[in-house]
Amino acid sequence: PLTETIPKPLLSIGDKGIIEWQISWLKHHGISEIVVCAGYLKERIVERLGDGSRYGIKIEYAFEERPLGTGGALKNARRLLEDEDLFLLVNGDVLTDLNPLKLVDALIEGYIAVIALIPLPSPYGIVQFDHDTWRIIHFAEKPRIRDYWINAGIYAMRPAIFDYLPDEGNMERITLPVLAERGLLRAYPYDNCTWLSIDSHKDLEEASKIIPNLSIFKGY
Repeated sequence: PLTETIPKPLLSIGDKGIIEWQISWLKHHGISEIVVCAGYLKERIVERLGDGSRYGIKIEYAFEERPLGTGGALKNARRLLEDEDLFLLVNGDVLTDLNPLKLVDALIEGYIAVIALIPLPSPYGIVQFDHDTWRIIHFAEKPRIRDYWINAGIYAMRPAIFDYLPDEGNMERITLPVLAERGLLRAYPYDNCTWLSIDSHKDLEEASKIIPNLSIFKGY
């Protein structure tokens, strides 16, 4: 597997690791302080990123001694985040050019968190046809299906989220449904943005063709 000796955030997309593209993206939007939740092969991550000075930002770390899941990993970083008015949370395997500051604006009073949503990316080409005559009308190559929206793995949150996080376990299964049930969770839909989740070698190849050419990364 690709991650046997390299932690996933350091897998190469062009001339940078995934997390380095994320740093460039966040820096583009004026974010200069980052907390990295690091577990598997964390020493490699620290060796590459250091204190962030080489990127013109400040990096602090919350280390996991064992896998804690997304919820536990965030809770483990509580001491570094609980005094902030709010913060952004970004999954370590997503690359995008969406504007995360829109999530900050969407986190209005009465809500604890906002989730970035994107239209469901179809893994297949779509064929449209006339249901009466069966005549083919249109082909669309792997379109986004706007009747359904998915979690983009990017959030704006208030520190009150820590009261709902498990010590171990996934936030998506444990915390977010509770917040939704209590009316504390909001969405912000991004209809037109580039978004990629890196889950396979094929995803790496696709990202290497797309990400370095996005306009927001010019000059980084």
